[in-house]
Amino acid sequence: MTAPLRRVTGESGRAPRPPAAPGPGSAPGPRATEDALTAPMPRITDEPRTARLPRVTDEPPAAPFPPVDDETMALRVVPAGEPVGASAASPGPAASPVTPGGRAARRKAAKRRGGRRTGAGPRTTTAPPAERDPQRPLTRVEARRQARLRKPSPATLASRAIGELFITTGVLMLLFVTYQLWWTNVRAHAQAGNATHRLQDDWASGKRSPGVFEPGQGFAILHIPKLDVVAPIAEGISNKRVLDKGMVGHYGEAPLKTAMPQDRTGNFGLAAHRNTHGEPFRYINRLSPGDAVVVETQDTYFVYQVTSSLPVTSPSNVSVLDPVPPGSGFTRPGRYITLTTCTPEFTSKYRLIVWGKMVQERPRAKGKPDALIE
Repeated sequence: MTAPLRRVTGESGRAPRPPAAPGPGSAPGPRATEDALTAPMPRITDEPRTARLPRVTDEPPAAPFPPVDDETMALRVVPAGEPVGASAASPGPAASPVTPGGRAARRKAAKRRGGRRTGAGPRTTTAPPAERDPQRPLTRVEARRQARLRKPSPATLASRAIGELFITTGVLMLLFVTYQLWWTNVRAHAQAGNATHRLQDDWASGKRSPGVFEPGQGFAILHIPKLDVVAPIAEGISNKRVLDKGMVGHYGEAPLKTAMPQDRTGNFGLAAHRNTHGEPFRYINRLSPGDAVVVETQDTYFVYQVTSSLPVTSPSNVSVLDPVPPGSGFTRPGRYITLTTCTPEFTSKYRLIVWGKMVQERPRAKGKPDALIE
């Protein structure tokens, strides 16, 4: 900062009188020199200077209130009639109209205008609420809002129900397929094996069976060496009594009654499952002419030889069981065998037929035929 001016005074407090200036061409006299040497020294004081030298300038007289310096931070007096926050020399945005009333009235007016205004500045907006402190307990409104958010919508509930229905249906279908393809075979093999052992035990003990058998009663054992099939033969073709138990059924009931192996002529017709429930005839499509099929009874082995087959035919084509079946290649009555099953696999749309003719009749007392020994 610049120090204020100070006035130089003498001991008496009065300003010293300047010596008279000598005239041109004259030298100072001895008296003037003596007065100058004996005059007291001026005293420097801190008293403020009251007199101000006049300023000579061409500028017009200053206004009663000088213009506001934008850089200064000093206070100034606002002239009457000038709005607060504005200057005549530096015009700015118009100030907001003053709302009459107290602070509460001004706040309400600011809210109606869309936000609080500070002077002539831009409109201010309410800051977003800060995140809720997790340690602070929820208010009733917040708790209701969160409960509504956690509650699933009807569309969500419907989609969940449909999804659970599909999953349940899929599981049930999987269990059903497992039951049909695996468990039925396990159970049928066990039942067929028990029936075979029972027949063999009865034959070994000397119990003779009558010539007429009841539906579901076992009376013989079928051997197909090429397919490694050993299955009991029971009377009838009932699913519940015979076929579903893994046994081979004999067409012995009208209107599809066929001959027995010991008959002198006729067609011995048999049926069995190709898939599930023991599936004894699953691979009879692999049989070819010359393959052996043996029927073992209480007293005799009846050996048949495969001659021909019919890959596909209608389920209603019962002529394949005739004494001389058409399409089999047989031309006259004889002792024949017919194997029937469903085709294609895992369906029952069509029937697969295999025919054979008897080539050997061997008593059990003479031992097994060569077809079972090889």
